[in-house]
Amino acid sequence: MNDRPEPDHDIGDPSAQWRDYQGAPTGTDIECKGWRQEAALRMLNNNLDPDVGEKPEDLVVYGGTGRAARSWDAYDAIMAELRELDDDETLLVQSGKPVGRFTTHERAPRVLIANSNLVGKWDDWEHFHELEAKGLIMYGQMTAGSWAYIGTQGIIQGTFETLAALADEHYDGDLTGKIVVTGGLGGMGGAQPLAVTMNHGVCIAAEVDEGRIDRRIETGYCMEKTDDLDDAIEKATEAAENGEAYSVGVHINAADMLEGMLDRGFVPDVITDQTSAHDELEGYYPSGYTVEEADQLREEDSDTYVEESLDTMARHVQGILDIQDAGAVAFEYGNNIRGQVKEHRDMQNAFDFPGFVPAYIRPLFCQGKGPFRWAALSGNPEDIHRTDEAVVELFPEKEQLHRWIDLAQEQVEFQGLPSRVCWLGYDTSDAREEHRNGGGRAAEGDEDGLTERARFALRINELVADGEIEAPVVVTRDHLDAGSVASPNRETEAMRDDSDAIADWPILNALLNCAAGADIVSVHDGGGVGIGNALHTNNHVVLDGSELAAEKARRVFTTDPGMGVIRHADAGYDEAIEQAEKSNVAVPMRDRR
Repeated sequence: MNDRPEPDHDIGDPSAQWRDYQGAPTGTDIECKGWRQEAALRMLNNNLDPDVGEKPEDLVVYGGTGRAARSWDAYDAIMAELRELDDDETLLVQSGKPVGRFTTHERAPRVLIANSNLVGKWDDWEHFHELEAKGLIMYGQMTAGSWAYIGTQGIIQGTFETLAALADEHYDGDLTGKIVVTGGLGGMGGAQPLAVTMNHGVCIAAEVDEGRIDRRIETGYCMEKTDDLDDAIEKATEAAENGEAYSVGVHINAADMLEGMLDRGFVPDVITDQTSAHDELEGYYPSGYTVEEADQLREEDSDTYVEESLDTMARHVQGILDIQDAGAVAFEYGNNIRGQVKEHRDMQNAFDFPGFVPAYIRPLFCQGKGPFRWAALSGNPEDIHRTDEAVVELFPEKEQLHRWIDLAQEQVEFQGLPSRVCWLGYDTSDAREEHRNGGGRAAEGDEDGLTERARFALRINELVADGEIEAPVVVTRDHLDAGSVASPNRETEAMRDDSDAIADWPILNALLNCAAGADIVSVHDGGGVGIGNALHTNNHVVLDGSELAAEKARRVFTTDPGMGVIRHADAGYDEAIEQAEKSNVAVPMRDRR
């Protein structure tokens, strides 16, 4: 496992056109033959915006090695293909490299992407690294390789929703006076301090890379930083006692911080973690090294690096377990650190604290709810502000959604293309009933049977058609969604029917979204938990104001959240069965009983 082959190739020097772009093109003039192709081009470049990606000069978007393209030559080739792609053609991208273009039809996807996928017997890091060294594959993470990453703003609402659910379960709906301790302020973990303070709590976050703390402070995601753990504990305790929201990034290794807290007898209210523990070589930092020293060790002795990284993870997990035993609420936030130490350090009690999905998010998945996100291709922030108004108008009964929009407008800084995230689902009944009972305004052209996601997408499409939004909007989501993932240590952990590892569901999700007419569809292996540990899919729909866009929106934003409902209904979850009955979702074996 530790012998990573030396690469026979490199990714090359950064593309001249990437240097010219430095992010997504904006405005209403396009380089491609249509807006669907243009949206793909802009979203690819948005991933590689220096304000969005972690190391765009290396094509790395987030997660240590999650790339948007396999090499700079492949990037240039993708850009050329997208500019030439006709409205009835489909481009095929295999692990970040364009490999084919075929005539299909106008309603087919413009781009199909497959990243990091290996046959089961060979589906592990060892074989992946052998192929990567030969230039045959790349790690696409989730939204990196599907050209859907929008920076830390993309994960903020999911983190907010998780902590809100935790507060509902343990603290009467609010984190006021509560201290949350965590690790990791990279591309995904960087949302944690702001999500805590949005829920009125206090956050202490460990991060070994001081530059990441500085970046979160610059963008308003974290308030302060310190090298002194005692200082962090003192300020956090004072803020909690005063009922103030507060966050501090501590420049320290997370395992060291947890042991330091235990030595001091300090027990927070909540303990979690979002370091890049899925990748023990490129993502996680071992204790005892500065970032520079660790980077040098990785280059000179990768075997030692991996062993020391896994040793640190074992201490890290033990620290979480000990803090949980001392009275804190503990959960893993999806980085597979428990799986790593159970497999590689034989820590049999590693899973004695739950993952965030079974603990807090699964009831939302049962309703087809998940991180629905959209980006303004114009680059104009006012386009997103208009969509904010629209989503509030469409769902007057959703107080949590309104609170989220207010907080996001005040506190979430745009990165790259202006974007927003809202957790919307399948439900076809609540908003219409509210309207019929006089409680709210219906959207123009409101139809019975439309899901929440479809209703909102159609409203955006109308605003584009009417010129209230300057240019088309692309709608996508995180792969962490209701029916798009098989990940036994995260999204599908502890399924009621023991179907955690069945990967038919995300494959069906991708196939169905192709049939429904999504504009980009992608299938990946590994995600945030590592090669061989997950299969997941994504999609994009471009809302350009046309009837074709409306047709695609109606279909895709029914099939996509609908997969979440049927997947959980099939597993026997009452909430999903009730949602299927309420919204008339066909579940054949159950319907025919």
